[in-house]
Amino acid sequence: MVYFILFLSAFVSATLIPFGSEALLIYDIKEGYNIYYLLFFATLGNFLGSLFNYFLGLKGEEFLIKKNLVKEKSILKTKNYFDKYGSICILFSWLPLIGDPITFIAGVLKYNLKLFILLVVIAKFLRYLFLALLIL
Repeated sequence: MVYFILFLSAFVSATLIPFGSEALLIYDIKEGYNIYYLLFFATLGNFLGSLFNYFLGLKGEEFLIKKNLVKEKSILKTKNYFDKYGSICILFSWLPLIGDPITFIAGVLKYNLKLFILLVVIAKFLRYLFLALLIL
């Protein structure tokens, strides 16, 4: 049950809902739970939350344009920038406040899904690993 709760916490914290999973991970590590399972479930939940953001962005582009919240010209301009620097941007998806919108924007801009998955998993895992190493 501990791993499932951490998974849910990590999932929600990766969506656009303001929430954090780091404190729970630290608590679970200090309680002596299996570090490998904790890292796996935290990373999996956080990655899937980011993937959820990606698909929201992917499906939300039409809505944003239709409601005049964003102009199609702006999306194309930003897409060119993101195509050039997107890999670097996505590696910062672990950061609080800006990381979740980055994953949403990647979806709006239809960033390469395979590359997105690879970069997000790396970024999320390294964040949790760093935290775990600080605690151990």
